[in-house]
Amino acid sequence: MAFSAFLESRREDCKALVEALSASFSYVSILGSHVTSSRISVDRRSSNIGEGSLSECGFVIKLSNGGAFMEYSLDDISGDKAELAEKIRSSLVIDDALADRTVKVPLPADEPMVRSFVRESDLGSYSDSDILAFNTSMRDQILAEDERIVNAFVVAMPFTVSKLFVTKNRELDQTYSWVNLNSMVVLRDGEKMVQTYDGTYSHLLKEAMEAFPPVAKELARRAGKLVHAKPIEPGVYDVITDSTISGLIAHEAFGHGVEMDQFVKDRAQAKDYVGQYVASPICNMRDGAASALSTASYFFDDDGVLAHDTQIIKDGILVAGISDLASASVLGTEATGNGRRESYKRKSYARMTNTFFDPGKDKLEDMIASVEHGYMLFQTNNGMEDPKNWQIQCTAEYGIEIVDGKLTDNYVSPVVMSGYVPDLLKSISMVSDTCKVIGSGGCGKGYKEWVRVSDGGPALKVKVKLA
Repeated sequence: MAFSAFLESRREDCKALVEALSASFSYVSILGSHVTSSRISVDRRSSNIGEGSLSECGFVIKLSNGGAFMEYSLDDISGDKAELAEKIRSSLVIDDALADRTVKVPLPADEPMVRSFVRESDLGSYSDSDILAFNTSMRDQILAEDERIVNAFVVAMPFTVSKLFVTKNRELDQTYSWVNLNSMVVLRDGEKMVQTYDGTYSHLLKEAMEAFPPVAKELARRAGKLVHAKPIEPGVYDVITDSTISGLIAHEAFGHGVEMDQFVKDRAQAKDYVGQYVASPICNMRDGAASALSTASYFFDDDGVLAHDTQIIKDGILVAGISDLASASVLGTEATGNGRRESYKRKSYARMTNTFFDPGKDKLEDMIASVEHGYMLFQTNNGMEDPKNWQIQCTAEYGIEIVDGKLTDNYVSPVVMSGYVPDLLKSISMVSDTCKVIGSGGCGKGYKEWVRVSDGGPALKVKVKLA
């Protein structure tokens, strides 16, 4: 896969602008981003090939003199560098009132490094027409599974990322791609209509395509079950979570809560519990762009920090949070490579990447057999958390009742799991020996600042309130 020709053509411009700005600022970095994405979709009556939502192309400049980080973004940096440097300097005036509230932090380390990173990709081997033809064939397969299916959507969302990061001593570039193949099935039985979704994903389109047919078949079967699902009777139950629900718990319970820009603002209880038990001793959780190969995996973050694999919970103890360069500088910790932007036009924040529980030692069949009466929950829907008060709410698309250690044919939908985060995590009594990281998600910081994320883990046995 070739690095962006546009960014390559601006490499020397970046170096020259860093040099020009270094006369006024002790730290200068430039991040160039060029992301191409597409969305190729079909349903029963239509098809579409268009640009994806991730596409962007531009630059962001980060500057510091040992106080606040200041940023300036623009579409292009060609032209006279002295003139551009002066334009940037003049736009970043800090008045006295703001200066009094500016946090003083050490300058970022700017250790010398020159590296190029490339991940294998096969997107260049497939045309949009090839992908559309595949999607159409999968749609037809789904529709043929059950005459009650009124619509089937198949959507391919490939994207390719090139990023260039330049400071006085660093010059990094990376190129990688990813593709999500998603499907949603809508089924009607009498007056009741249900929908369900799933998909495949990989850095190789060939792998995502090969894995898709059985997923499509399972979607049709699942829809046929969900159309007869009943509401759950609220209560506290023994619960087995599949990988998607385990991932939702990881994401909501100790994902946002350990993003360390929240530590700086005193908006997360986790800040006061580092080094303490917050989960069962058999619970281990991690995050990092280098911890898995998924949609949120990269070689360096938007602050130019190499990707990490960060242990968040170790044997039940909260050991670390995840940080961008700014929050790490304020807190005096090492940046963990979690500085991420929605685009070059947006601020960098501490953000999750691949967030998941580590596998344990239990067999899934033994976990199910240990439940006298409870539910196994499947397919994440959505979730919310309150990092300040450690409350969590996670919604599963459906659950299957367990009676006397066996899965029944009784489906319940939807299912909402809620509670106090440490209570939920400390209730973990079994952890399966298999682990899956689901690489197809997105996450906002509150209601905005969307980035690609993945989560997952093994099956967990927990005791939790369901409604």
